[in-house]
Order: sequence, then structure tokens, then C-alpha cells
Amino acid sequence: MEGLGTFLIIAGVFYFMMRFGCGSHMKHGHGGHGNHSGASDVDNNIDPVCGMKVETEKGYGKLHQGMLYRFCSKSCLDKFDAKPELYLNKEQEEHHHDM
Repeated sequence: MEGLGTFLIIAGVFYFMMRFGCGSHMKHGHGGHGNHSGASDVDNNIDPVCGMKVETEKGYGKLHQGMLYRFCSKSCLDKFDAKPELYLNKEQEEHHHDM
């Protein structure tokens, strides 16, 4: 019976860690420790180089000026690394045309 009690205590601790701890945000496909600022994941998951939608936790990620950008391929990431201002300016211009 002593082994059963220990097992139940460990199982309870594990449950609460997964429910309320670091693992809690992993349920329902919300991803890892990415953007917690409340901004839309849709904007962050568009490759700024080619415009392709990149699924959360897929492709490549780059933190630039406090913002996480996702890239569909290493090639797009390399292009962004070479001239990020070129692609960020293009992205801002597209948002102004949509308004």
C-alpha cells in the first residue's frame, strides 16, 4: 500500500504541473513559448520574404527587434538575415495598402 500512496502523490503532482505549469499552454495546439503578447498568430506565421503561411512550430523562427518571424525555408531565413529592412518595409507597405 505504501507504493500506491507514493504513486498517487507523484501522479497528482504531475497532473497539476501539466494542467497549470509550463505544460499547460501546450494543450489544444497553442504551441510553445512563442508570442504571449496577445498579437494574432496569423500575422506572425506569414513568411515576410515569400508570403507563404507557416504553421506554428514549423519551418524556421527568427527573433528580430522583439518580434518572432517564421520562415518556410532556410533560404527565406537567409534572405531575411541579409536585409531584414527590405522585407519589413515591404510588409508595412502591404498593411497600408489594405486600409
